[in-house]
Amino acid sequence: MAKRDYYETLGVSKGASADEIKKAYRRKAKELHPDRNSDNPNAEEQFKAANEAYDVLKDADKKAAYDRYGHAAFEGGMGGRPGGGAGGFRGQGDFASAFSDVFDDLFGDFMGGQRGGGRSRAARGNDLRYNLRISLEDAFAGLQKTVTVPTSVSCDKCQGSGASDGSEPATCPTCSGMGKVRAQQGFFTVERTCPTCNGIGQIIKDPCRACQGAGRVEKEKSLSVNIPAGVETGTRIRLAGEGEAGLRGGPSGDLYIFIDVAEHQLFKRDGHDLYCRVPVSMAAAALGGDIEVPTIDGGKSRVKIPEGSQSGRQMRLRGKGMPALRGGQRGDMFIELAVETPVNLTGRQRELLREFDELGEKNNPQSSNFFSAVKGFWDSMKG
Repeated sequence: MAKRDYYETLGVSKGASADEIKKAYRRKAKELHPDRNSDNPNAEEQFKAANEAYDVLKDADKKAAYDRYGHAAFEGGMGGRPGGGAGGFRGQGDFASAFSDVFDDLFGDFMGGQRGGGRSRAARGNDLRYNLRISLEDAFAGLQKTVTVPTSVSCDKCQGSGASDGSEPATCPTCSGMGKVRAQQGFFTVERTCPTCNGIGQIIKDPCRACQGAGRVEKEKSLSVNIPAGVETGTRIRLAGEGEAGLRGGPSGDLYIFIDVAEHQLFKRDGHDLYCRVPVSMAAAALGGDIEVPTIDGGKSRVKIPEGSQSGRQMRLRGKGMPALRGGQRGDMFIELAVETPVNLTGRQRELLREFDELGEKNNPQSSNFFSAVKGFWDSMKG
């Protein structure tokens, strides 16, 4: 049976670049891997065919020979058949080599790896959290706040390298700067963090005395934070690169500001709306009238109390609530009436209240309805 064209096997054109060929093989390797295709009996053969094609096309000399002679380039006198001679495809051994070429691309992100070799794997600094408590007025208006954060910053003496003056970090001899070592285990290549450099790829022979080779020192840092109007408790503000400095020149982490809005003595917040409980006298509730109430921006609003208002009655002031975090209209403010029972009465006041109470049930409709219902309940129980 004639072999399938290598370019066709990988799904690329004959003029494809080395990078295009590698990307095509990555896709095929993930698509056809036997572990992901247990229900496809042909997956293993297709996977091996893709691997064989990539082993040839990734090598400039083999690719040139294949482009000129096709599969015959690796048969008989043209270098031996695949799996045979020194110039041919060598089966499982070359599979490990080919698969190793794309190992980082397929699994590097999951293993915390870094693609390519010979580069420093300086560790990224940790993210930091800062809890900031602000008033409801500040949440309404927004503010610029300076915070002081204890953190790690890059060492000025060694410029973050971790090495003393006049010296440089050396490439780790165990991993050659990769930060990881590989071991062949049958069909697969297994990677582990280098035990000598702990994955950094470099070793410090003469560490900086100021930072003890870490490349960073403990220090407090003052930062200006913009708190936008409309923030709520739990709002998180990210300051990129303002977290802990990385080891030996590694990138800094981020700083997260978590907002906590303090309780207010006058207003209760529910999303964008505000609630204000206003006490009114019994006479004012009965007769009606106008009252002035505070607003969160420091102003005043006049509210009309309808005659005969009861405790718990609410009135809406549109647009007097909190602003939306990302622009838009403000919420509303709700005034809740709390009718206050008079205390510390004089003799005359008591006398007047008794006279008022004797006027009849028509002045207290809720009481009349309630006690009528109670009487009916008791009568039904007797029956």
